[in-house]
Amino acid sequence: MERHTEIVRQWRILLTLEGKARGLTLAEAQAVAGEGVSERTIRRDLDALTQAGFPIEATKRDGKTAFVLNRDVFKGVAAAGFSLSELCALYLSRTVLAAVTGGPFQDSLASAFDKLYEALPPSLWKFIDSLPDALGAKQHASRPLAGGSAKSVDTLMSAILGRRRLRMRYHSFSSQKLKDYSVEPYRLAYAQGGLYLQAFVPDYGEMRTFAVQRIEQAVALEESFNPVAGSPAEVFPHSLGAFSGTPEPVVIEFTAAEAPYVRERQWHASQAIEELPGGRIRLTLNVVLDWELQAWVMGFGPAARVVSPRAFADRIVESLDEARATYLRTL
Repeated sequence: MERHTEIVRQWRILLTLEGKARGLTLAEAQAVAGEGVSERTIRRDLDALTQAGFPIEATKRDGKTAFVLNRDVFKGVAAAGFSLSELCALYLSRTVLAAVTGGPFQDSLASAFDKLYEALPPSLWKFIDSLPDALGAKQHASRPLAGGSAKSVDTLMSAILGRRRLRMRYHSFSSQKLKDYSVEPYRLAYAQGGLYLQAFVPDYGEMRTFAVQRIEQAVALEESFNPVAGSPAEVFPHSLGAFSGTPEPVVIEFTAAEAPYVRERQWHASQAIEELPGGRIRLTLNVVLDWELQAWVMGFGPAARVVSPRAFADRIVESLDEARATYLRTL
């Protein structure tokens, strides 16, 4: 824990130095480091940063010694449009990026970070690598086993950016068949650990969503298309998951025990919370009545009760009855 605190303190001093063209005096550095940090400790921190390769130089300012970060070392970074703190923050966020992208983007992500390594001296990266793992990311629990190949993603992106129609073969779970589609691709959307293609299907006259890992083959055609009016501006805006459809009001009541957990989160942009007697709350959402919503409500068990619409409440009751019957058969 002591080493963790030391590195975080040094990191805070370093980023402050970068933003101060006139540098920091020892007293100013103490204020940055936090209450209870001695001048002697600050000197040790500055020495540690210097030994790690950061060009910190002592100069005089208003009769006092100030410590300045020599920016000449970072000219290449500045020319690329990055500040040192931006570049380091991006590097430190690699665990989040790896969890979000993965799959077909994994090699490209690794290549991008290789270039970040080249932008600064190795000794500086060695210090940054010693920072505690304060930023972690867990991959989505339902991440697809196969996220689509890099080649297929490149084909999809090329067609999307070029506004070219796609011919693709897709494994449809609803029909349990391989189906051929001619589509007008709009975007790749990341949701729930997977990549999805949002595309307009002329044969059906509507927008559809395709899981990228189930696209067996995709070929970009020479035919171009014009975007249809009313195409989605956001990614699955009316769903808690990766579904499309017409939203409708849903009212759910939560027990007092569960209310604090529900209240502290933004579940959907449309949400409204009403306080009820005894600490209970009523949550109203304007969303698609899809499987993700049903699974979310059922995940609260008896702590959540759907008030309306009645048909959605009946669907949950039916699912609970089926689950109970399944367990009774196995006992």
